[in-house]
Amino acid sequence: MSPAPVIATGQQIGAGWSPALSVAKALAALAEARRTGAEAVYWLADEDHDRAEVASVVGEKEGRLVRHRFRFEARAGTATGWLPWTGAHQAGATALWGPLPEPQEPTLRGHVLALGQPLWDRGLRPFSPTAPSVREPILAELERWRTLDLETPLMRQAERLEAEGAPLPLDPRTQAAWFSLDPRSGHRQRLERGAPLPAGHWLSPGAAIRPLMQSLMLPVAAVVLGPSEQAYWRLCEPLWARVDLAAPRILPRPSVYVVPPGFQITAGQLGTLRLGAWEQLASRPGTLPSARFQVVDPLPEWSAALQARFRQELARTGNRLGKLDRRLRREAAAALLGGDPERLRQALFPFDVPQERVMPGVPWLRQGALLDRILDRMDGSTSLILVEEP
Repeated sequence: MSPAPVIATGQQIGAGWSPALSVAKALAALAEARRTGAEAVYWLADEDHDRAEVASVVGEKEGRLVRHRFRFEARAGTATGWLPWTGAHQAGATALWGPLPEPQEPTLRGHVLALGQPLWDRGLRPFSPTAPSVREPILAELERWRTLDLETPLMRQAERLEAEGAPLPLDPRTQAAWFSLDPRSGHRQRLERGAPLPAGHWLSPGAAIRPLMQSLMLPVAAVVLGPSEQAYWRLCEPLWARVDLAAPRILPRPSVYVVPPGFQITAGQLGTLRLGAWEQLASRPGTLPSARFQVVDPLPEWSAALQARFRQELARTGNRLGKLDRRLRREAAAALLGGDPERLRQALFPFDVPQERVMPGVPWLRQGALLDRILDRMDGSTSLILVEEP
């Protein structure tokens, strides 16, 4: 009996499931799997080694958002699945996000697996490509792939995409196609073309070849990808036939905004809210204070100094009345949205960036009712989902 087809998605594992879009991707894969009778798999990209990305998070202290960066005592280039997660890390994470489950193992991967339990309970299967039981059986095939000189078609594809004006988030002309990975220490190092693989090490594909390895390890029918991922997946378009694999369907990741309780907002209002253009959200609330202010010229018989002071005071009064204009517009927008629009703007666009790209996933993961609301909305009909927080 052949295994069930897989709807796959994944992300480089990050502290606190950062960023929250990783949860959105996981739920999108689960929703598609339920619709099609497939199995949903979350690919733990734990052999990547972008430590700055996985360690940089946002938390909350005394009601304010704060940036934090976890420190890991590990050799530079250590893959994220091997980064240690100690009691000090757990205490720091608890200070940022409140009580957390204990990690399943004393690594960043163990921390991510523990936090993801609500997703596993809903039917998503976590998959680590660095587990020896699934990695060792494919090592010989990866070795064969390396003899096929996949770098050359990768570079040609990059040139073709560049000529088309397509985005190129990674460039195989400068970034390595292959790395060596020490399964004992997790140290990952660039492997130049033709260089021998160190004894006892595994071949580790770069980001442009990773899609191929994913389909080698799993019967992937479709993948949920964000915009940048879709761009670099285009790099491997000419490689599927070379390695005798079929390319899976690509499903764009929906964007999710979790709206604070009591607020009402539509997708069409998000851009205006982000700009803080309150006057475009609600109709003008009658005559504005600045419209009741008449600007007049100083009398010619006044001294030059007095005329200058008079103009200065007029300008100052105009500025103050302009602030009252904005306050009235803000109050009108609050009546429309169900609360202070600035508070809503900061919740949906912290640091002026969409919420799912900044905030960690852990606050979503600890609210089962919220996960179910998001999952229910992921019916494949929209790419933008707004869900009120329970």
